[in-house]
Amino acid sequence: MNRLSSSCILALAALSFTGCGKQSDKTAAGTPAATSAAATIESVEQKVSYGIGYNMGAGLGRDDTLKVDQAALIAGITDGLAKAKTRLPESELEAAFMAVQQKMAAAAAEAGEKQLALGNEYLAKNKAKPGVTVTASGLQYEVLKSGSGPKPTESSTVKVHYHGTLIDGKVFDSSVERKEPIEFPVTGVIPGWVEALQLMSVGDKWKLTIPSAIAYGPRGKGDIPPNAVLVFEVELLEIK
Repeated sequence: MNRLSSSCILALAALSFTGCGKQSDKTAAGTPAATSAAATIESVEQKVSYGIGYNMGAGLGRDDTLKVDQAALIAGITDGLAKAKTRLPESELEAAFMAVQQKMAAAAAEAGEKQLALGNEYLAKNKAKPGVTVTASGLQYEVLKSGSGPKPTESSTVKVHYHGTLIDGKVFDSSVERKEPIEFPVTGVIPGWVEALQLMSVGDKWKLTIPSAIAYGPRGKGDIPPNAVLVFEVELLEIK
């Protein structure tokens, strides 16, 4: 049967292990059952079960496209663990999964188009600012501090400090906030970084504005939406 991605299925299956085998005490549609407080989480298996459930539940909670009915989810997990016969015909399950796939794909496409428009507008305004240089790839950079050291090559490993945000200022990754510089091969990062690093000298600190086409593109990654323009402050500390 055609199904959602395996990660989504695992997320659905792991949302609430702590409620398995218990009756739902929902007071209204969409209200979570208040059974998790009674769960025992002591053994290794219980801790792993809780960890899977928590992480997957948190992931589902970030997605507004898929509305999970916790009572139905618990019923499915309970029946599956008991090796009971499914309550729904295979054809009905298949149709439901396909409908959700289509809904999620449509929502992702809409979000991607919105991000693309916002990103293009941001890039157009940013490149007009004094001190911003635009390369042939569309990479935009501004020198915040000049160094005098050597420049990396494609074969180099570098040590950098960076602070990455979306165009709305939301931080998605930051070695600065972690207070821990990072080392990596120059070619081991997104194309916009690969290009910028080879233009920088050790000691430089630049502000990079990276179009989606040389970042994570239409697929996005983690907290980075599809077609997102990324903004980084990057300081090149060392060539290893």
